[in-house]
Amino acid sequence: MKKLILILGAALAFTACAPTSTTPSQDASIAAAKPAKPVVAAEINPENLKTAVFAGGCFWCVESDFEKLDGVYEAVSGYTGGTTKNPSYKAVTFTETGHFEAVEVSYDPNIISYTELLDYYWRTIDPIDPNGQFCDQGSSYRTAIFANEEQIKIAEQSKNDIAVSKPFDGPVTTDIIALGTFYVAEDYHQDYYKKNPIHYARYRIGCRRDARLQALWGKAESNSGTYGSGK
Repeated sequence: MKKLILILGAALAFTACAPTSTTPSQDASIAAAKPAKPVVAAEINPENLKTAVFAGGCFWCVESDFEKLDGVYEAVSGYTGGTTKNPSYKAVTFTETGHFEAVEVSYDPNIISYTELLDYYWRTIDPIDPNGQFCDQGSSYRTAIFANEEQIKIAEQSKNDIAVSKPFDGPVTTDIIALGTFYVAEDYHQDYYKKNPIHYARYRIGCRRDARLQALWGKAESNSGTYGSGK
């Protein structure tokens, strides 16, 4: 039995943050087995929306994590931080464009604050890995907070607070970078966790993302559904 588990784990570990497909029947069965997204505590007003941009490794996972939060309208996968205009997934992943895989989070600040988004973000990443995230290593998978003029001091303070309070050793290597152009990723990357739940689940388990987060942060408050109070 142990040998079988090891073989299965090795197979999952080679599953990368790259697209594949599953059959409609498989997708339907997985979707039916998963709990529905919790009802938000307050209705989001589209006229109030602000945006925040985070890089945390594979953007499928970052998008999925943020779309669970009360007050988040949507999370869009894309690329930012580099010099190449209109970059493609292939270019960002396999060449040095300078871009990060990132996610633009649209949120209602009357329901969830930027500070709360930051607090949640830290607990969904490994902030002491300077070379990537989990099984995805390389410049495009590094962590970073892309902040506008209004956000940058808040982000810097949040990073300082985490450096002091983190329950593990090692320096925080997540950069805070002035926000530039955000390029929306290809359509097949958007809502990938919904469109291809089987492959997404295999990737996330195989990459040991949640196992590493548990080891770093323990049972994080950020995963308990307490965010979105509009503080």
